[in-house]
Amino acid sequence: MGIFKLQLSQLLVSLVLIVLLAYNSLSIFSVYIPFPAKTAPLLASSSPENVAEKSRRLVSMSSSGKVSSSVMYAVKEEIPVAEKKTLLDLNFTLLHTNQNSLDFIRNESVILHVKRRQSRKALSKIFGQDGEMKRFSKRVKEFFKANSSNSSCKFRFFMTWISSIGNFGDREFFTIESLFKSHPDGCLIIASDSLDSRQGMEILRPFLKKGFRVAAVSPDYNYLFKNTVAKAWIDRLTKGNVNPGEVSFGQNLSNLLRLGLLYKFGGIYIDADMIVLKRFVNLRNAIGAQTVNLQTRNWSRLNNAVMIFDKGHPLLYKFIEEFALTFDGNKWGHNGPYLVSRVVSRVSQRPGYNFTVLPPAAFYPVDWSRIGSLFRAPRNETQWKWMFTKLRQIRGRSFAVHLWNKESRKLEIQQGSIIQHIMSDTCIFCNFTSG
Repeated sequence: MGIFKLQLSQLLVSLVLIVLLAYNSLSIFSVYIPFPAKTAPLLASSSPENVAEKSRRLVSMSSSGKVSSSVMYAVKEEIPVAEKKTLLDLNFTLLHTNQNSLDFIRNESVILHVKRRQSRKALSKIFGQDGEMKRFSKRVKEFFKANSSNSSCKFRFFMTWISSIGNFGDREFFTIESLFKSHPDGCLIIASDSLDSRQGMEILRPFLKKGFRVAAVSPDYNYLFKNTVAKAWIDRLTKGNVNPGEVSFGQNLSNLLRLGLLYKFGGIYIDADMIVLKRFVNLRNAIGAQTVNLQTRNWSRLNNAVMIFDKGHPLLYKFIEEFALTFDGNKWGHNGPYLVSRVVSRVSQRPGYNFTVLPPAAFYPVDWSRIGSLFRAPRNETQWKWMFTKLRQIRGRSFAVHLWNKESRKLEIQQGSIIQHIMSDTCIFCNFTSG
């Protein structure tokens, strides 16, 4: 019994000591807790010195309260005057940094919101309204009607130009020149906002003066893609629900626009970096292969730089559908050459799709990776033989030559090169330079 009482006494003493220690701890922390809470509002309006002075008064008030001398001693030892200012400076810096971070996030959010709003506004301007739809359809129909009455529009050509007018240079001009050299009885519509202007009219005036039929018209996507799945895609895009991606959106827009032009009107689409060599006679519902499998001799990739199709052709509809359903703005070629390759590979054996795949020689006699060879003049006997053989092949088998602008834009056209020879064959004004 005596042992039990002793143990109970020891337990009570232990509990009392724990309570005292807890009380002392609470007393100490009662000094710390108001310290940052009271000073935070003062940081915005005062210097660190003033903040430190306020803190010292807080410590003094706590020290004069009914707490033990050990607690006051602990406070004085825990936060010396020199360290208090350091802590205040650190606290001030952290709060200032946090405020800057919040301001940065807030500013970035505002900028992102503005960019999205500007993007939607720009897209709304590109895709137009009902009034623009009526103007576009009227202008295109009147253009073809006026030029068909006297059979002067035997070939309907289309081009697109999504870039600024300042980027429309000599090479693009020569594409039109070569087109009319071989198709003087053709008509050309360039779907472009920038060229549908006074400055654009000045660029095209030399052709108009010679009697060639060419017009630049701002496109209306709502009209072109009405009753297709692409219309819903356009609506989602203008509402910000489609990611345009990292690849040039103008390039992808051109991929879609050329499909709509052919589907709505029928005719021939050509890129703005082509040299047309001969008349597109006996070509109907055709697309060109870019590469072939050397073993099977079957095409391995198609390209959409030249397409010839009747109005409303089912393959065009499939192209449009594929664009809207599988659009990816982060993969180069996914919505263009790879798109037409995917669709043709799926439907080539199905009934109802009547079309022809032309060999690479028709439009792509040289692959993009070797286009530089056409710009260089021969320097030895071996190169001369290759040049004459290749030139003879191009003149005999090709309807046009794709220049692969992305790879060749900065190349100089050397005297005696294949490009120089075929430009001499196809020029109208014949005032091209070697650049």
